Amino acid sequence: MKRVATVSVLLVASLALAACGGSSKSSSSKRVNLTLWAGWSAGTHELKAFKSLVDEYNAKQKKIHVKVVGDINDTKIVAAIRSGTAPDIVSSFNSYNVGNYCGTGAWIDLSPYLKKDHIDVNEFPPATRYYTQYGGKRCALPLLADTYGLYYNKTLFANAGIKRPPKTISELTADVKKLTQRSSDGTIQVAGLDPLIGFYENVPERWSTSFNVKWLKPGGTSSDIADDPGWRKLFEWQKSLVDWYGYGKLVRFQSGLGDEFSASQAFEKGKLAMNLDGEWRVAFIADEVPHLNYGTAPMPVDDAHPELYGSGYINGTIIGIPKGKKHNDEAWQVVKYLTTDPHFLAQFSNKIRNVPTTKAALRSSEIQPDPHFSTFLKIFSNPHSTTSPIMASGVAYTNFVQSFFTKWQGSNGQGLEGKLRSLAKELDAQVKQAGGGGSAVP
Repeated sequence: MKRVATVSVLLVASLALAACGGSSKSSSSKRVNLTLWAGWSAGTHELKAFKSLVDEYNAKQKKIHVKVVGDINDTKIVAAIRSGTAPDIVSSFNSYNVGNYCGTGAWIDLSPYLKKDHIDVNEFPPATRYYTQYGGKRCALPLLADTYGLYYNKTLFANAGIKRPPKTISELTADVKKLTQRSSDGTIQVAGLDPLIGFYENVPERWSTSFNVKWLKPGGTSSDIADDPGWRKLFEWQKSLVDWYGYGKLVRFQSGLGDEFSASQAFEKGKLAMNLDGEWRVAFIADEVPHLNYGTAPMPVDDAHPELYGSGYINGTIIGIPKGKKHNDEAWQVVKYLTTDPHFLAQFSNKIRNVPTTKAALRSSEIQPDPHFSTFLKIFSNPHSTTSPIMASGVAYTNFVQSFFTKWQGSNGQGLEGKLRSLAKELDAQVKQAGGGGSAVP
């Protein structure tokens, strides 16, 4: 499901202070009761599925019992760590704040446990290895992944005489214009694609893979965005498409669309001919509009980089152990099971249609075949797929870029180069304030 992170760079110091407490190991032979926090909301099929599979784990052995608590986000996690009330195990919907958790020591380094149990981290694909560590510490492991691609309405495509999904940005632009339907006064009735940043899953990093952008210099500071051709192309293309629609018309169109995670979601209701979305939408469509005639494909890419087609943006749920808890060894047994057991990962993937995050699980015969979902398995395995930069400032880094985008898309479109140079300087200042940079995104 959608991954939202809200922890600010201002909380990094608080996490560092909270992480100074020690931890002890359990010596009791009694069954250990552990609490695990998860982000899935109460009543959702995701949380029900996760609880059912954790119950299966509880029934398989007699040493540990895990209680799952849902409706958790990064803000709650940080607050609990600061107050010393964190649970035994925590999971987050995304990797944006791994720089905070690893860099401050708020989540313990799992490397000694991995080494002791002879778990090769290369079993996890490259992007997930990157976004579960920071500063030489692997304080998290991946627990299923989100992979983003293009959803397209086959009926609307056929009506417009379009035979296949677009592969390049120029094809995407042409198809958007063919598929968009307006009333006589110019009001948008059906959008070929909504390009506004901030709409549903539209954030800069999920479009950045298509344009081969560079987030960071080798030293970990911000890339000179003004000189990076990928960034310039992304900004200019997105703005040109917004202007073609009319910024005000797009805003009014969006105001009449349903919530992203409701049965009135715009693509499901036929109000969008194409949409950037995560793999979980396959499960939502199967549940809410099973007769929808649609397809899935990789996102179109910059015409100058056809080799990128088939790749996409990757992120996903991570899991770790807060510092200062009494039962780290038992908590590790649970984390190990949830992140490396092929049966668990395959069954969980089948239930919520997120991508399994080990090579063994990806090859598992237990994965139920689905042509819509298989697109995302291929994107996940593509060597050109990328993720967000992991920074000491956490989600504040990419949020800053998104804030710039939302101002730019409604502007007059003048002075882009100067604005991008200012953005790069502001990002570097933020990195310096947070006390650390990042490493190159794979």
